[in-house]
Amino acid sequence: MNSEGIQLMKGNEAIGEAAMRAGCTCYFGYPITPQNEITAYMAKNMLERNRIFIQAESEVAAINMVYGASTAGARSMTSSSSPGISLKQEGMSYAAGADIPLVLVNVVRGGPGLGSIAPSQGDYFQSTRGGGHGDYYSIVLAPKSVQECADLTYLAFDLADKYRMPVIVLADGMIGQMMEGVVLPPERPLHSLPKRDWTVGHLPERTGKAGGPAVHITSLALDPPVLEARTRKRFARYEEIKAREIRFEAVGYDTGTPDLTMVAYGTSARVALGARKLAEKAGITLGIFRPISLWPFPYKALAKIAESGRPLLTVEMSEGQLVEDVKLSVYEADPSKPRAPVHLLGHSGGVIPSEEEVFAEVKRILGVKS
Repeated sequence: MNSEGIQLMKGNEAIGEAAMRAGCTCYFGYPITPQNEITAYMAKNMLERNRIFIQAESEVAAINMVYGASTAGARSMTSSSSPGISLKQEGMSYAAGADIPLVLVNVVRGGPGLGSIAPSQGDYFQSTRGGGHGDYYSIVLAPKSVQECADLTYLAFDLADKYRMPVIVLADGMIGQMMEGVVLPPERPLHSLPKRDWTVGHLPERTGKAGGPAVHITSLALDPPVLEARTRKRFARYEEIKAREIRFEAVGYDTGTPDLTMVAYGTSARVALGARKLAEKAGITLGIFRPISLWPFPYKALAKIAESGRPLLTVEMSEGQLVEDVKLSVYEADPSKPRAPVHLLGHSGGVIPSEEEVFAEVKRILGVKS
């Protein structure tokens, strides 16, 4: 660590350290590549801080332990990679239905099925559309660097508490495994964390005497109108989140309208930045629109960019998932009249697009001959 406080860490390690600094007192996980460094880092450092670390017997057990710890008042977290995240989805749905704050980290690998251990972005739909059963959403934050692994994990705990819901940190395998310099966020004293007056058990402070009312937390509501009312109240909260918690980065719009806008997140956004530098040498101006909150998605901001009518190219490590939200951003009510044409460069199975490949696709779209 140098005098400026910069440390060289893997993305996975930065996630673990930031979680502890954010006040995570309980971590429950299960090994799977490429997120194993999170579990290993938490195993060593949570115990040194006298906090709870458990390697659960399965992913299903881990997510339910997180649910239980959170209802008891702990800032709790779990992490996994794609197949393991699938196993956690029932627990995520239960947490959403019971308004339980928790943080889940997904370091995405190639799929479907067991797939590969190479980086992917194929879990976009799973993360942004709920993933489990029922009507619900999770806030989804997507880092593009080790620094953002730390910053967004730190933020995730505050958002989970603020809105009483699950928050997902979605980092593809490349981001989790790469090493970069990072300035870690400050350590949060545990006594400074938000108070949870809704947790389970007897709360004497509610009545001023011992044996106060017991709190029971559940997602069960057998009366359909009651369940509908609860769900609609939750969706009203989602509208508040859409108004307050949208995050994105737009590069290349300060000096005019770019010839084309690339839309990408995570590793794909880093590749797009390299393609932009190649384009500059050829006299082509490219913009980059990077959603940081994948849910809520920055539809309005991207729609405004699309009003120029210049083409958009979605670059993603999946076979066309992010592109669906791009189309929702730029298409009018009549899908036959989009604000701008939308193109896709997608890879799957763990294949990462190259800067040269992206630049070649840009030239093809713009009709520029090599």
